[in-house]
Amino acid sequence: MVVNNAANALAQPLGQMTVDAWTKSNEVNLRGPVFLVQQALPQLKASSHAAVLNMVSTGAFIFSPTVSMYAASKAALLSFTRSMAAEFVPFGIRVNALAPGPVDTDMMRNNPPGFIDALIGTTFMNRLASPDEMVGAALLLASDAGSYITGQVIIADGGGTPR
Repeated sequence: MVVNNAANALAQPLGQMTVDAWTKSNEVNLRGPVFLVQQALPQLKASSHAAVLNMVSTGAFIFSPTVSMYAASKAALLSFTRSMAAEFVPFGIRVNALAPGPVDTDMMRNNPPGFIDALIGTTFMNRLASPDEMVGAALLLASDAGSYITGQVIIADGGGTPR
């Protein structure tokens, strides 16, 4: 089992992005997960219950000012998720993604209160998720309960993406 849960939500507006920020965003959000799975491939192939879970964020599906680097890297990780699922299925390795919306984490709390309030307002449920609310979907995708699920993404966002 591999769970890629690292994220770096660097925010810089288009036209003002720096190469260093671009590199850091892609190193954490894309390169790390892809090469971690590649490194773990021998162990995954040896497992009779192998699964990979990539945390991609609703940023992979929506757009917002200043977060294009983050959104693009998460969309790319979703694409890799589907490619990995297709390539690794002969080895019995399932690969899926979970796309949380706004969750009450340290990364979220590092944002200005007005930004957090705006994110809360984008969800039908009008609140942040607790980290515990991601557990059910993650367990489904990572455990034998989801043994016939591969190449998929579950969006757990309190109803924000439909907006």
